[in-house]
Amino acid sequence: MASFRHVQPYSVHVVLQASPQGSGRSSGQGKSGRSPLQMLYDSDQLEQSAVQVTHQGRRELLEDACRSYTRKRRVLIPEDLKHIIVDDQHGLLYCYVPKVACTNWKRVLMVLTGAAGPHRDPLAIPANEAHVPGNLRTLSEYSTSQINQRLRSYLKFVFVREPFERLVSAYRNKFTRSYNTAFHKRYGTKIIRQHRPDPQAEALERGDDVSFEEFVYYLVDPATQREEPFNEHWERVHTLCHPCLIHYDVVGKYETLEQDSRYVLQLAGVKGQVTFPTSAKSTRTTGDMAAQFFHSISPFYQKKLYNLYHMDFLLFNYSTPEYLKFR
Repeated sequence: MASFRHVQPYSVHVVLQASPQGSGRSSGQGKSGRSPLQMLYDSDQLEQSAVQVTHQGRRELLEDACRSYTRKRRVLIPEDLKHIIVDDQHGLLYCYVPKVACTNWKRVLMVLTGAAGPHRDPLAIPANEAHVPGNLRTLSEYSTSQINQRLRSYLKFVFVREPFERLVSAYRNKFTRSYNTAFHKRYGTKIIRQHRPDPQAEALERGDDVSFEEFVYYLVDPATQREEPFNEHWERVHTLCHPCLIHYDVVGKYETLEQDSRYVLQLAGVKGQVTFPTSAKSTRTTGDMAAQFFHSISPFYQKKLYNLYHMDFLLFNYSTPEYLKFR
């Protein structure tokens, strides 16, 4: 059994995550008899491809940013692990981030874990089925020792996106689509009641015409997070996935989604078994589209919003958007 090198996790105070060791064979082995984690760190010892160099750079940038910008260390609790999906067959841990291709990643993992039944094509799985609780197990469901073992020996990956493009994508999907009545009722009515002067009775009842400006007011209002945590669709990645407490072996990016997804599936040894779906780019939220939405936001509120999402910009190496007026 070949031993393998693993970078230390960032926080030595995280009780749930012990230092990874070159330990015995665990579940989740590819055809070579090596786990995805071993595949990653063994290949790092050899001559690296451009993709491997890119991902090593991202790991190092994230580690440096965590050292520079996070001072408090805390212990992970099971509640922190609710967004981490477990594939025990292939030795994978995936932290899903809404609006960063998480529907397609859940579909792929349903195929890999057998939760999709006879389906081998991820796109044959309806989107709503991919989000049904219970179809895929999360790390929070395991005992502390089981959590430790998986954090130590499984390949941990996350996909991230430029924070404001992700935010505009969430707004467009949840507040401008007529079919999202649950979000209109749950959040739209509240946003209109709290952040629209003299709202009409119909708007208070339906909550289906929230403007992006009102959405921004809601996000930056300190009372919002005092009342309840952000919804996962606009919660910050560092809050959902704890990248300074959990060492992610692969940080995929929405901007290089297809290449990074192929890399993860290659490490998992399943490249021939399942293909990551390509998405329709015509409806995708772009930087130009985000700039249009931010045009109506004053520099004061742009700055407040940027401060709210600042850590995601820093940790994942996204530059401050050129269109912001406070620059």
